[in-house]
Amino acid sequence: MHERRFTGDVERLRAPERIARLEVDRVVNLCLEGTRVDNVLDVGTGSGIFAEAFFRSVKSVTGIDPNPEMLKAAKAFVPSGTFLRGTVEDIPLEDNSFDIVFMGHVLHESDDIIKALAEAQRVARQKVCILEWPYKQEEAGPPLEHRLKPNEILSAAKHVGFSSPEITQLHHMVLFRFTI
Repeated sequence: MHERRFTGDVERLRAPERIARLEVDRVVNLCLEGTRVDNVLDVGTGSGIFAEAFFRSVKSVTGIDPNPEMLKAAKAFVPSGTFLRGTVEDIPLEDNSFDIVFMGHVLHESDDIIKALAEAQRVARQKVCILEWPYKQEEAGPPLEHRLKPNEILSAAKHVGFSSPEITQLHHMVLFRFTI
């Protein structure tokens, strides 16, 4: 189970070259665009890179991750945030709890992307944003066999009831935005 899950350390997640590749500020701005947002859920928060960036613009940030060490790290970087143990397929929070649900590099690690998207949709009020690696072999990131083809994401999203996604090709990533 969860064979694709990241097992590296906080330093690797927060390496300057990785932060640059993620285009964190651009991603956060695109997620917030056109929406009044008070709170964000960062699913698979890891060390809290995106939770930290969202916290600069919204009142409340919550992150979930299955790794207790990552939750400690996220809390250190975002002391005012709430961080809980949980997985993308089983989000331990109430329905319609968050204006935006953000899933950064976590969907490809899921054992069941339909269940993961259904859980994100369940807890979201306005928007679900998914940042993923492009489906091509690269030096950085997971191997190609762990990456998701865009049509896999779109098909799973349609299956759970999302429609009309906005897809933005970033320099090194792809951002999918689904309005609830």
